[in-house]
Amino acid sequence: MSKKQLGISGKKKHAIVNHRDIYSLKKIDNIFISIAAKYGDPPNWKLEPGFVSLAKIILGQQLSLASAEAHFKKLSSYLSEFTPRTILKLNDNEMRECQISRQKATYLRILSSALIEKRIVLDNFGNQETDEIRKKLINIKGIGQWTADIYLMFCLQEKDIFPSGDIAVINTVKELFSVKTYEEIISLSEKWKPFRSLAAYYFWHYYLRKRNRPSIL
Repeated sequence: MSKKQLGISGKKKHAIVNHRDIYSLKKIDNIFISIAAKYGDPPNWKLEPGFVSLAKIILGQQLSLASAEAHFKKLSSYLSEFTPRTILKLNDNEMRECQISRQKATYLRILSSALIEKRIVLDNFGNQETDEIRKKLINIKGIGQWTADIYLMFCLQEKDIFPSGDIAVINTVKELFSVKTYEEIISLSEKWKPFRSLAAYYFWHYYLRKRNRPSIL
């Protein structure tokens, strides 16, 4: 697959999980010291930027990690090459054979068409501002705030994203802090700027390790 198909830009970004930012975040809030003392610091979860990863994130919407991974692997093994054009060649029966729901199949086709028609160009994202990237992503049907957040974090390593639509993150924050409402959580997250992505990585790490769940990736 070409660099352009993968959507790799020329702008290099530092990893979300790095020693300097870990030190800074722990100075802001000692909850991250406590998490690290119990479970260690989180890994730097990362996906290759581009169509394949964005498709994988879409397939993971409202599914468990295990189910999402199984569906992605099934689809990947069925395709000769994971590209927008090969996705568009699949009929409804083939999508069902790959355990892809009708709704998710529609979303993948819409994204594939948008990429082929250059209504969205993933390899330009490396030189664009976060808000601009988010706006372009959610303009595609099937991509909401959660999907945009995960792509910005895992694929583009944007450092100051708080995935407020992620159930694991929200439940972990409720568990660790005296907050109950969505508004209280959003207000609390302001404290962790400009390292909110790193904070979310700690919360995912805590959530998974406490429950003996497999890693996100």
